[in-house]
Amino acid sequence: MDIAMINDQILPVADLPGAYLDRGLYFGDGVYEVVRSYDGRLFALDEHLARFDRSLREIQIAGVDIESVKQKVLSAVDAGGYANAKIYFHITRGSGMRDHLPARDMAPNFLLTVSELHDDPDAKQTGIAVVTHPDWRWKRCDIKSLNLLANVLARIEAQKKGADEAILVGDDGVITEGAMSAFFAIDGKEKTVITRPLGHEILPSITRSMVMQVARNAGLSVVEKALTPTQAAQCDELFIAVTTKDIVPVAEFDGIKIGNGQCGEWTARLMAEFRTLIKKASHS
Repeated sequence: MDIAMINDQILPVADLPGAYLDRGLYFGDGVYEVVRSYDGRLFALDEHLARFDRSLREIQIAGVDIESVKQKVLSAVDAGGYANAKIYFHITRGSGMRDHLPARDMAPNFLLTVSELHDDPDAKQTGIAVVTHPDWRWKRCDIKSLNLLANVLARIEAQKKGADEAILVGDDGVITEGAMSAFFAIDGKEKTVITRPLGHEILPSITRSMVMQVARNAGLSVVEKALTPTQAAQCDELFIAVTTKDIVPVAEFDGIKIGNGQCGEWTARLMAEFRTLIKKASHS
């Protein structure tokens, strides 16, 4: 008889709940998204769902109705009742006995959670500390997959150094992105915001695209190019951008104070324009 053990309990494999046979658990074989709401209104949901659909296609999970996923998100947010919420959802290839090659008739599994989101206004003013870390991730970081061990390890090391985020550096010596965020620099003299071009090395961040949209209203042009850590540390301002926090200024980079060591003037302008974008979207 095939058996399994869950903690100290032994039982037949045939009696295992499907969650213990999920390919997401064994292989990280799935993709996910995180969406947030502001004051009871979901922000950029369609953009997140479009990226989710692309990720599913890239790892060849078929038969998922994105409109159905959207309705699940909407109903879950209503049931949660939070004005400011974080909505996480993922789809895995399905459940079955552990084998690298999946069964052809496998049905995808869906999981969603809703939790209350608490913003940190102090971080917006004082900024955060970040440190660089080697980018150990796989070669398709443009897919929002469940394979996040390298990101977890980078953030653990950053925390050990008293930092809030790890900024990943590729084997070529240039920055890719944050372990959980998009990374930006500002050249005040040239009035430009700098971020790495899209490619397999980074996630096509929704918040990144929103920052690029509002940059012009803030008086900045956008330059897409990769920076070394040395170049980044010499920039006038740095910030990260991520769905759950939107724009967060960086006050310290690898122990080097950036600008005045708080939120810079240009970053503050971008944050104001981003808030305007959120308000417009909330009333559309």
